[in-house]
Amino acid sequence: MNASIMHKAFGISLQECLDMRCESNKIVLNIQTPSDKLCCPECGSHNVVRNGFTARRFVSVPIGCSKTFVEMKIQRVKCSDCGCIKNEDVDFAKGKRRHTTAFANMVIDLSRFATIQDIAWFLDVSWDMVRNIQMEFLQKEYGSPDLSNLRYISIDEFATHKGQVYKTIVVDLETGRIVFVGDGNGKASLEEFWNKLGDRKNDIKAVCTDLSSAYTGAVTANLPNASLVVDHFHVVKLMNERIDQLRRQLWHAEKDVNKRKVIKGTRWILLRNGNDIFDAKYKTRLDNVLNLNEPLMIAYYLKEDLREIWNQTNKDDAELVLNEWVRQAMDSKIQPLVKMAATLRAYKPYILAWYDYPISNGPTEGINNKIKVLKRQMYGFRNDEFFTLKLYALHDKRLRI
Repeated sequence: MNASIMHKAFGISLQECLDMRCESNKIVLNIQTPSDKLCCPECGSHNVVRNGFTARRFVSVPIGCSKTFVEMKIQRVKCSDCGCIKNEDVDFAKGKRRHTTAFANMVIDLSRFATIQDIAWFLDVSWDMVRNIQMEFLQKEYGSPDLSNLRYISIDEFATHKGQVYKTIVVDLETGRIVFVGDGNGKASLEEFWNKLGDRKNDIKAVCTDLSSAYTGAVTANLPNASLVVDHFHVVKLMNERIDQLRRQLWHAEKDVNKRKVIKGTRWILLRNGNDIFDAKYKTRLDNVLNLNEPLMIAYYLKEDLREIWNQTNKDDAELVLNEWVRQAMDSKIQPLVKMAATLRAYKPYILAWYDYPISNGPTEGINNKIKVLKRQMYGFRNDEFFTLKLYALHDKRLRI
């Protein structure tokens, strides 16, 4: 076979093809290193003596639809100059791997648009071989995420399994990349991240988290110079949960069957943004349930007013709106609203910090949706390290998620 074809098609440059044969529906190339190219793997001297061989077979890129193997007798050589006795170097395959480098590159290219199972079926190899090739590529490219240019980060959690099993992710808000994955969702899950940052902690200007006391406590303890910003979408989400809690309480407390029918099934209407309700039927139903329950009416309009905290022109005006909202909620004496007011009062500096650094967990929530798709496509995962590397490469189009 032509040496140029050997190099471009199979990535083999030093060896020559002695023969090609068919075994059933497979093609086998028999190659060998010419005597004039045989050299010592240590000093590079050509003054060597053959001292046995090891026969090996490698999976190579297919020829057409036929699975292709490369067979080679790897010579064990003794160098007359340095006295070294070793096997000759094989430049078209790494270490003890049973596939060529060209085959590994083909797998990575196919990973742009195909799953592991699809690639394994197409190339007629095991699922584990494709997974290991991907894992080696991921380890090389993303095994050590760059933490040197972090300025704005987001911290969030996601469930890995049912039964309160979580992982914590740290996202660079400027690049959209996951830069750290930790086990659990408490302070301990971030300890390794703080250790990796080292002196670069001072470079981080702002951190966005949800209302988790574990995350906020960890950030204030380890990043004293960074501004902590509580994600406003999580604040609105908490308020929605308080309204739904109040709705259920009123439904259970109501004795009139007709009034219970009015309250039942209004969850979606109450939680939706009032400006987005255009249907007259839904508006009428909303008015009926609010007129029927004064506590629910107070909670609903406070929920609508809550968004005004982030619609002000400056931080001072926002603080006035926040203080007024807390006062109204406390004066209502409605327990879910009183709890919500206490929460806002406790997180007030972090809520208002949005005016200094208008960042949110929006990009991170989008990444969480991608993680859900990844888990569904993987039908779970058997190797935690491989799953973590997949998360680090979630932004890379070279690997299909």
